[in-house]
Amino acid sequence: MGRIEKITAKTHIGDYGQIVDSFLISVTGINQEELSQVKASDFVIKKNYKDLTGKILSKGITSLEIRESEEEWEIELILDPFVFRYDFSVTGKIAGWELSFTKENLENIWVKDTDHFKAYQENGVNYRMYEPECMGSRPLVLFLHGGGECGEDNQLQLTGTIGALRLAERWSDMYIMAPQAPSGNLGMYEMFEVMKKRGNPFDVDMGITPFSLKGERGWNRDYVGRVTDIIRRLIEDGKVDKNRVYLIGMSMGGGGVLQTLSVAPDLFAAAVPICPSMNGESYANLLNLPEVPVWIATAYMDHQHGRHAHILNACSKLWQEGRKDVKYTLFTPEELAKYGIGTTEDLTAKELDAENHNSWILVIHNEKGILDWMISHQKNKQG
Repeated sequence: MGRIEKITAKTHIGDYGQIVDSFLISVTGINQEELSQVKASDFVIKKNYKDLTGKILSKGITSLEIRESEEEWEIELILDPFVFRYDFSVTGKIAGWELSFTKENLENIWVKDTDHFKAYQENGVNYRMYEPECMGSRPLVLFLHGGGECGEDNQLQLTGTIGALRLAERWSDMYIMAPQAPSGNLGMYEMFEVMKKRGNPFDVDMGITPFSLKGERGWNRDYVGRVTDIIRRLIEDGKVDKNRVYLIGMSMGGGGVLQTLSVAPDLFAAAVPICPSMNGESYANLLNLPEVPVWIATAYMDHQHGRHAHILNACSKLWQEGRKDVKYTLFTPEELAKYGIGTTEDLTAKELDAENHNSWILVIHNEKGILDWMISHQKNKQG
């Protein structure tokens, strides 16, 4: 009787986050003749959605490959790629015996290129670092993830959304630092309830913790202070160019960019907050933005309807004060649609808002030259 030894999901990080490309099934106790009868049509996959909202199914299992590996056989189910975060399931038969697994009971998940980032734990900070092979001090880009990637696994900040891995592909000559914000022993929605009880003045349902306290979930001031201390140590060690340290983050991480600039205003040459969470804390940080060039980008509208007005109010104040180094971009529906955002038929208003929030996809693809603008700056030569 055959036996499954291991099932591995092979994935990569795409525009919509972690994407499943194939399932690798290792089996023993089966012969080549039995394997020759296995077909792709023997397997059924469910909830293999390929869009941001979970309405459009991929084509599923398109083919399979069978190969011998030591004392095992490997059956690889080749997929029309789909988004990993949905609760998919696979059933099928191999030589007459049943196969069944779900996302929840997958034990092995391989993510392309995550091994390019070394894992570190320093001064209470979990972070991953892409380290260039170039000699001498190099630029560093600090990437701050969004609210869904908080935790202590030191992995989700690479796999939850497009971000750090794509930046390392783009800038292979730079350090890419991706810390993971602490969970504070709370899930994201539990943290929202804590925020609401504190009387957030803008009544937002999403965002970083207003009046954040040491040890709390997200980019609290104590934690980002320790992150920036690590960067200062890398500068002292001669690894990082002190004039070319950059900062980029999305959603909660966009608010984290404003928080980090408030904590360490002298450290960064330029920063890009993408759809930054707006609440009493992040709004105050933006109103009092230090002398660091900043380009804010977000969708024309998303799930935090007050976001845009508060950003515009703060930017208007800064512009009136003569800040020519502050830019603000609202991506149009047409610009978002180029990346499949908001194009699914029959989206509700809430679903459309949620899709539009993924405006970081456009920035990571360097729409409007935002990434080029960021790294064009040096602290001793503003541009």
